[in-house]
Amino acid sequence: MKNPSPEATSLPETAEPQPFGVKHIISILSAVAITLLIVIFRDQLRELERLSYGGAFLAMLIGNATLVLPVPGLIFVFALGGTLNPLLVGLAAGPGAALGEMTGYLAGYGGSAVIHNFRLYHRIEGWMDRYGLIVIAVLAAIPNPVFDVAGIIAGVMRIKWWHFLIAAWIGKTLQAIFIAYAGALSLGWVESLLH
Repeated sequence: MKNPSPEATSLPETAEPQPFGVKHIISILSAVAITLLIVIFRDQLRELERLSYGGAFLAMLIGNATLVLPVPGLIFVFALGGTLNPLLVGLAAGPGAALGEMTGYLAGYGGSAVIHNFRLYHRIEGWMDRYGLIVIAVLAAIPNPVFDVAGIIAGVMRIKWWHFLIAAWIGKTLQAIFIAYAGALSLGWVESLLH
């Protein structure tokens, strides 16, 4: 393994998977339960738009709390960016998204041996060994399904939860601000076409 860069100093060395115990079972069950509740109540969750900035926070919290199953939180941010202050929408949505991503972290913390055999796992783990928390922030800033894997890996690697949360918050906030401004600009563009 290469010597980590200064940015990677907060990451622990990757250890062998821990024996499966009660804390692992609780972590996995929590992540699965949150995902199932979101799927069951998805129709009721569409009412979040009426909550304005709080709705942006909740939509992203819920949308990012699912594992594997996509919930369109960014659509709410895009729509709200067109009707509210896009900067404030992004600043409200980012922390919600970061908190939602803790389900992936918990799944990784609880099921450290589950995804070790996937090529993507090893690629992201190598990036995280080399560049540290910057990888989490960059992957969080780009809308992609890979961030769930990065959250799981962060849990497996036993990165401190609050380090993961801060890096995810930075990236998800930048992402939400960009999406909200895209919503505002697209609404302005459509309005100019209609007039």
